[in-house]
Amino acid sequence: MGSTRQTGRTRGRATAMAACAAALAALTAVPAQAHEPERRVPHWELKDTGTPQARFRGLAAVSRTTAWVAGTGGTVLRTTDAGATWRNVSPPGAGELQFRDVEAFDARRAVVLAIGEGEASRIYRTNDGGATWTESFRNTDPRAFYDCLAFFDHRHGLAMSDPVDGRFRILSTGDGGRTWKVLPDEGMPAAQEGEAGFAASGQCLVTSGPKDVWLATGGAARARVLHSADRGRTWTATDTPVPAGDPARGVFALAFRDRTQGLAVGGDYRPDQPSPRAAARTVDGGRTWRPAATPPPAYRSGVAWLPHSRTAALAVGPTGTDLTTDAGRTWRTVGTGSYDTVDCTPDHGCWAAGEKGRVARLEH
Repeated sequence: MGSTRQTGRTRGRATAMAACAAALAALTAVPAQAHEPERRVPHWELKDTGTPQARFRGLAAVSRTTAWVAGTGGTVLRTTDAGATWRNVSPPGAGELQFRDVEAFDARRAVVLAIGEGEASRIYRTNDGGATWTESFRNTDPRAFYDCLAFFDHRHGLAMSDPVDGRFRILSTGDGGRTWKVLPDEGMPAAQEGEAGFAASGQCLVTSGPKDVWLATGGAARARVLHSADRGRTWTATDTPVPAGDPARGVFALAFRDRTQGLAVGGDYRPDQPSPRAAARTVDGGRTWRPAATPPPAYRSGVAWLPHSRTAALAVGPTGTDLTTDAGRTWRTVGTGSYDTVDCTPDHGCWAAGEKGRVARLEH
């Protein structure tokens, strides 16, 4: 959901920025030698979810203590104690579904998206922390395949499908996900042949502010980012420098700090294929994109701005985590663990999730 909110008071901002700067300095610090006192540096600390069979590509970080993950086998987990314990709150009867995105408003309210052709694409909603779920949408068009969810606020949100009749299809809700309707496609540019979204991290559709939303694509001749400034009714498309030209290549994830400054990451998800120019940045809301001067060294499927920072962000993928401290111009690998998605919260909580039930929190 939306970009990280900035603190409201000057003193709060200064304190937050100082804490973030200290954390970044520690994250890139040289490890302590054996004879030196142990240094506590920021690192991903794995949290035991008890579900090694699940792959979590959906992640919604609410705070440093509360997070939701959604993944294979219809699995949805929730923690409210910083990952010390996890409650399995999976919707009943969803064992055959593949959840790829979750958007949570707090510890009790969340919306999850299952992907797939036809009726495999579904949306569920809970108001009671996952004790009960309501199926609020089931796709009945065999040509549609939904990939991602995003919300502007607690009421207004969108879901996107791969192209139907030559255009990406957009679902809209104005009541927090209780009901959904397909938006008219007259304002959507024509899709390229083979163009689609990637349901890899729940970040192929992202928002910032009350009306701006961006959609990432790949699989076609050019990897593009589509932007709407009116909650998905009209769109413009812009080419990115991230390589495409193959069904496995393109932009996999987006993150916008505000309505102008954004990041795109992706590449080729096949482990035996290189991913040059796997990141790009924009400073004009996606009207133009520039390649990273030093991109991540491999495919990355998730990206998130660090809280209260104008220049720092994390990108994750199956082969590691990368950090930028210059707004996406250069990236540096800071971890080798496998993660598919990452999300950060205003209270300095950053979470990552991925294969084999892996969920981690950035510890300082």
